[in-house]
Amino acid sequence: MDKSMQGRYRTQLAEKIRKRQAKVGVLGLGYIGLPLALEFAKRGFSVIGIDIDANRVRQIQEGKSYSPDVNGTELKRQVRSGRLKATDGFELLEGLDCISISVPTPLRGEETPDISCIIQAVREVHKRRKKGQLIALESSTYPGTTEEVVLPILSEGGYKVGRDFFLAFSPERLDPGNVKYHTHEIPRVIGGVTTACGELAGLLYRQIVKDVTIVSSPRTAEMIKLLENAFRNVNIAFINELAQLCFRLGIDIWEVIEGAKTKPFGFMPFYPGPGVGGMCIPVAPRYILWKAHKEGIKLPLLERSCKVNSDMPLYVVERVRKLLAEGQRRGRALKGSKILLLGMAYKKDVADTRMTPALKILHCLRQQGAEVSFSDPYVPKILNYGEVLESKPLSPALLKDMDCAIIVTDHSNVDYRQVIRHSRLVLDTKNALKGLTGPNVFRL
Repeated sequence: MDKSMQGRYRTQLAEKIRKRQAKVGVLGLGYIGLPLALEFAKRGFSVIGIDIDANRVRQIQEGKSYSPDVNGTELKRQVRSGRLKATDGFELLEGLDCISISVPTPLRGEETPDISCIIQAVREVHKRRKKGQLIALESSTYPGTTEEVVLPILSEGGYKVGRDFFLAFSPERLDPGNVKYHTHEIPRVIGGVTTACGELAGLLYRQIVKDVTIVSSPRTAEMIKLLENAFRNVNIAFINELAQLCFRLGIDIWEVIEGAKTKPFGFMPFYPGPGVGGMCIPVAPRYILWKAHKEGIKLPLLERSCKVNSDMPLYVVERVRKLLAEGQRRGRALKGSKILLLGMAYKKDVADTRMTPALKILHCLRQQGAEVSFSDPYVPKILNYGEVLESKPLSPALLKDMDCAIIVTDHSNVDYRQVIRHSRLVLDTKNALKGLTGPNVFRL
């Protein structure tokens, strides 16, 4: 095949992208995929969103947002215009020009990467592929996934990357619920399998994002994503350790951090808490450690940080045990005590409970015989080891009935003055009670 033929698909796709005539598909319409699909639709692209969750698809079709980063009015506008469509089938993959894959990549057990959703999505793309397509993987994964797992599947049948199709990795960076940084404001990093792949992916994302950086390879981009979150995991672990020391010394860790923040260089604030949650901070270090183990390399600092953060729920439970035994209700045991968890989501002002430390706290408290309930304005119910638990409306009567309230998530719409006023004991793990004090108030 001569050079003019080799560049035909590249030229045609680039022209479609520039004119915003390219048909874009987004596989996976969760906290990352839906905002991405909406952003492409807002910029004039015809977008097909695909998710195996029929309930999500139905909500999108009705113009209802389930994401803190998607405005319901804007979603309804794009759906009604026909620019954004959603389906739980894969048939509409046929005919798409650009496909973004934003599917879950959890852990199998506590340490092993589970990229089965990526493999399933890529196989569906392969079944309905056409020449000239651009496929961009966004799901967080270990270095080598794009080239060692995705590329071989898409190359089956003699398709050549960089000529017949284009493949790149562009890690998602969205922080769910962050009101300062939205999808179109967060810079993109892209690693293409070939130069043409990187350039086309860069061209596509520049239609919705101002700053795009092309790096040397997909595995570099994959490691960048893991570094960003492992960096946070390590620093949070350090602060969690320091918080335990400060408690023993009678020092307010939150005041220490605020003081350190006054230095204009050489310091970045991280905050303690009951543990880490979501699908980034707890997961990324495990993907790195798994890959390092395959290479025969030990990363003790990163491994230690995972253990520190994983053990924080146990530390919280121990603090509660001591408060009940030594506090105003001296001699009270955890067994038989009524404990209220304020917040079940892993972070403030969202409904996301993925890998939330609140569940581990709940389980540990129950193991020691406590009667545990929760109240969360964003989470109506949770599934805990097969049992459905429903959120209880926060009220003076509920608080007075509890032996201790634990602030696990610092939601903005909770009346914390009421919490202090009516609770026997309050353990604040998130500094939600900043500026508020009382003889019944204790901090992490």
